[in-house]
Amino acid sequence: MDVTKIEPHHLMANSNQGTVEHMLEVVGADDVEELFEQIPAEHRLQGDPNLPPALVSEADLSRHMDDLLGRDVKPKVSFLGGGCWPHYVPAVVDEIVGRAEFLNNIWGTPSSDLGRTQSLFEFCSQLGELLELDFVGLPVYSWGCAAGHAMLMAQRLNGRPEVLIPASLDPERRAVIETYAGKPELEQYVELIEVACDWETGCVDLDDLKAKLSEKTAAIYLENPSFLGTFEASGPEAARLAGEAGAEVIVGVDPIALGVTASPSAWGADIVVGTIQSLGVHMNGGGGASGFIASRDEERYARQYPTLCLSAAHTADGDIGFSMTLFEQTSYGSRELGNDWTGNSTYLWAIAASVYMALLGPRGFEEIGQTILSRSHQAAEAVAAVPGVEVRFGDGFFKEFVADFNQTGKTVKEINAKLREHGVFGGLDLSARFPELGQSALICVTEIHQDEDIALLGEALTEAVK
Repeated sequence: MDVTKIEPHHLMANSNQGTVEHMLEVVGADDVEELFEQIPAEHRLQGDPNLPPALVSEADLSRHMDDLLGRDVKPKVSFLGGGCWPHYVPAVVDEIVGRAEFLNNIWGTPSSDLGRTQSLFEFCSQLGELLELDFVGLPVYSWGCAAGHAMLMAQRLNGRPEVLIPASLDPERRAVIETYAGKPELEQYVELIEVACDWETGCVDLDDLKAKLSEKTAAIYLENPSFLGTFEASGPEAARLAGEAGAEVIVGVDPIALGVTASPSAWGADIVVGTIQSLGVHMNGGGGASGFIASRDEERYARQYPTLCLSAAHTADGDIGFSMTLFEQTSYGSRELGNDWTGNSTYLWAIAASVYMALLGPRGFEEIGQTILSRSHQAAEAVAAVPGVEVRFGDGFFKEFVADFNQTGKTVKEINAKLREHGVFGGLDLSARFPELGQSALICVTEIHQDEDIALLGEALTEAVK
């Protein structure tokens, strides 16, 4: 081995040339080869070892090991998404959230909780950086809960009774939002007005939005990407129209998309909500997937938060202290007199998301976003090549796209049953959720899907539609 050719690796301290020379000096050797002199030359490998190609990521290594361990079991590939997606969770995320100081969900004293409080503050700071917003509350139970809270925040801000929501909204998320909106006989009631979807583009119908905006509109709610995977091209114009009408602009977002698309705050959003399940949280069979609320750091917004909020300040000794702020306006501090009731917490997932965001950094978000874009569009091409199958809404989508099976003469239920025979879990059946789309499915593709998975989807679909 020629140690002069060793390139230092930022995660491997012993690869540094100076370190190698120091170790040789300590053991009294002039060269690494001296350490192997006792091994006969005929027992030494001559030439380069015949090794398989290097695995370029932890995700690839994890998949390789799973394939080895399960080689006697027919593999299963899932293309199900619709709000809870199959993203890769790095091992270090599980390692850190499993530590006792985070896993224990009981709040302690201000002094004993200093480390945990700082960790949660880091989550808020990192998410704020990603969203380009300065005020982020601790997470609530889900994306739907976050959206519901945000709509009530808007109502308290301007005293108006209506919120406009898109017709393409996830029905399950809409059901949660409707629970927050309440009933007319309740004091804090929000009337939800549906804005039509342009079923040619998958975006909000701007003409219908204009017709329904009025002096009663507390806020409009949009999502980018939408539940159907499309980028909301009408978003900036919709935000402008809402602003002119004096309404707040609430935008829901999957933060994993922000490596390849602008933050909603850049095109007019006042309050941004969304999920952190895509940021290092496993697909769990139950339990909160975690939702966030963020806004500009303005008192009018901060005073309406129902969530726990954290603050940092320098002490007289120059240290930094972390503590709760605006505690009295939450249900934790004032019970039923608080701004709103936040219910169960999902703070452990905030720790997971904080570790995940720290691992990725700005460059990592860009890379994973580009990877998801590339692979989802590759899958869309494979699906569109299947006879009788069409991909709706063009190529302006992220992670999920709508596959139209109406020309095949088969239902999504029948097709998905056939796919399972090939070890494939097909897309989410949209036929009952959105009758306008007929027999269509929402297909999800993330960074975990490889070329062979996409090829298998295309092959299995071709067989399923025959």
